[in-house]
Amino acid sequence: MKNRNIDIDDLIEIVKKGGKVSTGIDVYNQNKILLLARDVMVTRVKALEIIKENGVKKVPLITGENSGIWDEKGKAIQIEGDKPKGLKELKSDFSPVHADAGIEKKLMEIEEIKKMAGENYKASKKCIRKAFDDTKASGGQFDHNEVSSHVKKLYDFLAATNNPFSYLSKEILSFDDYLYNHSINVCATATTVLNKFNDNFSAVINKHLNAENKKRGQNLVKKPDNNEQVNSYKCFLESELQDISLGFFLHDIGMVMVPEDIKNKSGKLTDQEYDTVKRHSKELGITIMEKNKLNNPFLMNTVKYHHAPIFEGEERCYPLDRIPADINLYVKICRLADIFDAMTSKRSYKEAGNQINVVTEVFRMYAKKDNLLQFILHSFISSIGIYPPGSIIFLRNGQMGYVLESSGPLVLPFTDTSGNTLKTKPDPIDISTPGIDSLFLVDMNRSVKKPLDVYDCLPSYLKPKTAA
Repeated sequence: MKNRNIDIDDLIEIVKKGGKVSTGIDVYNQNKILLLARDVMVTRVKALEIIKENGVKKVPLITGENSGIWDEKGKAIQIEGDKPKGLKELKSDFSPVHADAGIEKKLMEIEEIKKMAGENYKASKKCIRKAFDDTKASGGQFDHNEVSSHVKKLYDFLAATNNPFSYLSKEILSFDDYLYNHSINVCATATTVLNKFNDNFSAVINKHLNAENKKRGQNLVKKPDNNEQVNSYKCFLESELQDISLGFFLHDIGMVMVPEDIKNKSGKLTDQEYDTVKRHSKELGITIMEKNKLNNPFLMNTVKYHHAPIFEGEERCYPLDRIPADINLYVKICRLADIFDAMTSKRSYKEAGNQINVVTEVFRMYAKKDNLLQFILHSFISSIGIYPPGSIIFLRNGQMGYVLESSGPLVLPFTDTSGNTLKTKPDPIDISTPGIDSLFLVDMNRSVKKPLDVYDCLPSYLKPKTAA
């Protein structure tokens, strides 16, 4: 294997055309902050643009079995000098994404992602805490330029890494920082779902448009190849995505002005108290936006309508001045992310729910309502995963397992078959491994547990801690 230094613009051009890059070596900025882990397969231009914005003009790259550069057809691009040139067929059994990487390599990748996620979460929490505290102290004013600047960086990080915050343990013992954590979690989840929806929905529309053009014998764009696909439609532009993400970050800012005794009440709210809570979006949040001259419709719509009904007949929603069909797509995404985080977090009146149960419940609540909502829901489920990181499952042999990654899923057993905590750290199990013993498959007939229910059984290295 030979270490090369490839021009960042060359890599950006390759990925723009549908190619992939895996450096095989960690990429840092001048301040020794990790920008890209060695095993991450880059498929989005945003990840490379972030590296470029950090002043990195040349990216170190090792060409090896699981690292290198591939074009849009999966063919390896050879390197001559420090310049990508020529093509070489890949082995037929090789897939660039995590091919034969092994569980150990995957665990190292997860640890790297968690490290980066922890640093970004800490910075985000500092930002949202200051904004909310300033808003409360001043009666509505906060440094929105500082928040906008931070969320732009946060958006870049989330867009490049697909919600790495999901790997961080959620707080299940305290709800003291719920509002701060909730704002960050909703922003991270909703931004991930939004990007997936934007890519998938735009692809569907472009496929339809290309099919129609081909049927009519029209070529709206002059091309050398009549079979080439034209991607002329994009549901949301990049600048719009960043504004929407800012709206996700600030969606609950109106809750700052709701009295603490109501927000933290352990019992059922009275009708009058519930009316006070409802004001946080349609009145208090909008007032704060107006005081700060944040009249951007993406922000205003998200703040005001993130509790509005997103299908006909949905109950306990507010405000009701718009029908579900008139609720913006990104607001519907925010609503799903808001529900998911609220149900999986410790609250003053309930314990944190198991993420697997919550994903299932959200799906049942919103499936088969209308075609567009179904498309959003599909993006939500595929982003979160059926087995989100941090979920607790049963294996068929009776062991309980902690989900390290939803893909697979990759599971770490932490009890023996009798439910006793293991004294030594076992090897994780990739459930998707071909030919795996059926005893290590997920037991679909046993009810998954809430995080608090198994807290005492968890070994110290798996006990949830406050993310920041």
